[in-house]
Amino acid sequence: MSDLGTLNDSLFDLAEIPFSRRGSWLDLSPVVAAHTRARHVHLVSHRTGMHAVLGIIPQSGGAEIETRVEARPWLLRWIAESGTIEAVFEGDDTVRMRGAGLSIRLADAVTELTPFTGAYLFVDPRDDAAVITSYETGHRYRVTVLRGERRVLGAGALGRAERAIEVAAAEAHGAEADGAAVDGAAVDGAAGWEIAIEEIGTARPPYTPRRSFDEAVADVRLEFEEYARALAPWAERNEPPAHAEEPASRRAATARTAAYVLWSATVAPAGFIGREAVLMSKHWMDKVWSWDHCFNAIALAASHPRAALDQFLLPFDHQDDSGALPDSITHSERLYNYVKPPIHGWALLRLRERLTEPLTASDLRTVYTRLADWTRFWLDARRAPGSPLPFYQHGNDSGWDNATTFDRDRVIVSPDLAAFLVIQLRVLADLADELDIAGSSWAAEADELEEALYTRLWQGDRFIARTARGDEPAGGESLLTWLPIILGERLRPGVAAALEHGIRARLTEWGPATEPVDSPAYESDGYWRGPIWAPSTALVEDGARRAGLTGLADEIRERFLTLCERSGFAENFDAVTGAGLRDRAYTWTASVYLAFAAADAADREREVRR
Repeated sequence: MSDLGTLNDSLFDLAEIPFSRRGSWLDLSPVVAAHTRARHVHLVSHRTGMHAVLGIIPQSGGAEIETRVEARPWLLRWIAESGTIEAVFEGDDTVRMRGAGLSIRLADAVTELTPFTGAYLFVDPRDDAAVITSYETGHRYRVTVLRGERRVLGAGALGRAERAIEVAAAEAHGAEADGAAVDGAAVDGAAGWEIAIEEIGTARPPYTPRRSFDEAVADVRLEFEEYARALAPWAERNEPPAHAEEPASRRAATARTAAYVLWSATVAPAGFIGREAVLMSKHWMDKVWSWDHCFNAIALAASHPRAALDQFLLPFDHQDDSGALPDSITHSERLYNYVKPPIHGWALLRLRERLTEPLTASDLRTVYTRLADWTRFWLDARRAPGSPLPFYQHGNDSGWDNATTFDRDRVIVSPDLAAFLVIQLRVLADLADELDIAGSSWAAEADELEEALYTRLWQGDRFIARTARGDEPAGGESLLTWLPIILGERLRPGVAAALEHGIRARLTEWGPATEPVDSPAYESDGYWRGPIWAPSTALVEDGARRAGLTGLADEIRERFLTLCERSGFAENFDAVTGAGLRDRAYTWTASVYLAFAAADAADREREVRR
């Protein structure tokens, strides 16, 4: 079987992070639905949503056997005393598997075929491959045996039935011994079996292996290693001795895992996704929301500048006639029932700071036009008559779905929204100058909105939100209303110090809680009512640093780094214990970690040179 190598061991927990590769809409994982973990690893597709297709059940002597699972970015292994099974993503839509000493059962994950749901299993007369079709994904899954013996159960069955494909070593190897050829390509191993599982549309030529299993493993490993080194070059400079326990060791190893989370959650263009896209997760949060993508773009800017621009522009490909971005997009879904906050001007600044290839004039004009339309949506469609301040219609529009700021009234004017738009308007003013676009009013509109932010929402020691109808204080103690810290160096005298006081009141051992832990409304797993999140942490850290609050920014950065090194890349974290919550392989968490770690490494290197 495969030589796994020893570089940082590269193991990750399959219960938390799915096994996949860049470009694929498939993964292998025991996580089969939201907050649902099956007994067995499944082949899962993210076309038309998250759908488990096949349960992967190791067997010995025709009976299920317990195994230990080891996952590395390039190879997944099931290990028992009597043998092993291995899997590698040969391509975007093809998984190669092989086994020695163990057999395998691929079982229909749905079990019932109806006129509109479920799977149908048959054997294709053309190439003798077993094919299972899926209503849920709208695709077919073709299993071709390259070596070994196959048994198909439930071929042609309708309704509720057992449907499975079992593969084991041939009793007599004969021509299938080590080095034998199948359609001209080498197939590995002396004893055992090997298969290819493909996700296909209506038809495809019969499967022919173009390389051996071990060659596929080596190719995927090389691809990932190059990606990880480019994304976190500082981690290689700090590469630790094997099994070292120093902080530098943990940081380098965690950065490689973060790189894997991004790399493996990346999908090729398909359906509504017109560019290569980093999904938020290849668990159930398998979409691109119209602010999450900004953090992934920032993380990719230095190493993969064109991919970074694609991440930034993804939602803009679906901008509607009003200028609004969709709430989210994914393979077969595009939602406009909510929007997301306009952090895109801020994100563009951070993106351009990091890009190793400058944006072309054509790029800048595209960005300018789309950012202008997005900004006009907020100023034209989201301001009440006579009001200078735009409003959110629901907490979902802010990205902070259930924050306590929205408890009194869902429709509010909120200081974070005004601050984001002030930044965005000034970015547009600068872009207009850069592109020699005359006659823009962006700078004047920024001044007017900034003045309204202070005159209507500043209380002398804090900003507040107000109801859009009635102009009453919205209440709540959420960190959301402290986000004008993002204005950084543009904050008026005394405001930065007041905001620092409020942020510190929400700072725990792990970072800024979204609701103070002593608030009556605090919930440890309350989504935006307490847990620590990567985007809020990134925005607060960046604003504090630009406001000259270096000590606060350094504390927040180090606490978040430590949090991820302890608890991984969860969607959010318990503010008191630091435990990971919800989806456990979230890309914006990995991206913020990588951005923070790179900045920390740069600071440490500068300190050494002094």
